[in-house]
Amino acid sequence: MKIPRSMTALGLAAALALVQAVSTARQVDAARQVDAARQVDAARRADAARQVDAAQSIRAADPSVLRVGGTYISVQSMNGGIAVRQASSPDGLGSAAARQVWSDTRNLGEVWAPEIHLDGGRYYIYFSAGRGSAHRMYVISSAIPGSGYTGETRMALPDDKWAVDGTMFVFNGQRFFVWSGWAGDTNVEQNLYLARMSSPTSTTGGRFIISQPRESWERVVGNPYINEGPEAIRDPNGQLHVVYSANGSWSDQYCLADLRLRAGGDPTYVWDWYKSNGCLFGSNRATMMAGWDPTLYVNGPGHHTFVLLNGDINTSPPAGPRFPLMFHAVPKGTPYAWENRFWYTGTFAWWGNVTYSRANVPGATTNTGWGLKFFE
Repeated sequence: MKIPRSMTALGLAAALALVQAVSTARQVDAARQVDAARQVDAARRADAARQVDAAQSIRAADPSVLRVGGTYISVQSMNGGIAVRQASSPDGLGSAAARQVWSDTRNLGEVWAPEIHLDGGRYYIYFSAGRGSAHRMYVISSAIPGSGYTGETRMALPDDKWAVDGTMFVFNGQRFFVWSGWAGDTNVEQNLYLARMSSPTSTTGGRFIISQPRESWERVVGNPYINEGPEAIRDPNGQLHVVYSANGSWSDQYCLADLRLRAGGDPTYVWDWYKSNGCLFGSNRATMMAGWDPTLYVNGPGHHTFVLLNGDINTSPPAGPRFPLMFHAVPKGTPYAWENRFWYTGTFAWWGNVTYSRANVPGATTNTGWGLKFFE
């Protein structure tokens, strides 16, 4: 049967209308999906921003936090002395009461960057005190975290030079003390030094340099150039890392970088350490290691603390999950100044097959192993 032309035209028109309707519906659906994705992304960003804001309740620098059972314990410099907080979560520390556990009754001077550790069932707080070139490391201890601390004891570090940001850790059964200091008696640059310990309060033997601020990305801000705020951690392969802060803490170029000890290496031998090829946690893309992104909500993140069980690097997390850390930074949109630093709660995770490279060294110029990713 022959179809009349009028009916053919009518059918084509209907078909075209149907195609157009389907196309329009698909466009609407796609637009809705895009809009929904944008809403989810905005919600995630808003949630992240709320988390950042929630962590800002402690207006301070240099956080130090450990977990004992279900309790998180922090220590900070406050009112010319040292205060301890305890809470059931890292974010809860902001609303927890700050209890003064030590006061500078001998007028030692500026009290900087206390670090709390648990060793042999006893709590130790290491801190720097002094004025100008007189800054040295001190330690107090107690059987419980929130009170009962001894008077301060000055640590007899090798060479007796300017020292700040000291922290203790145990690696392969040996205690070590790592800190930021000067090679001599003048403020040229801050290096990272390491010494063995014979007890939680005493070092033995010499001091060994493990890092100097000699890479271009850690010399953006100087006078002096700095490596400071060292924090030890052990990766899933059992290798030792010391994550530290680079560039001036008075600048938004402040960032975190990593030192990784080669497998089987000697912690006291500088050439067994490999340094990340850029910042791993920072707010300036130009200084970030390739494959690492700058922060979205804060400027100049640095001087962090890995929140580990009992503060023990042998309880470092496995590969895969994220685990808590705390760091100080300045909110974006706020002038970068020491008085505008807050504690923030973030997370970190191990990142596999990360190659660090270096030149003009007696050993291998590259080393591949675990690195770290940091998240706001």
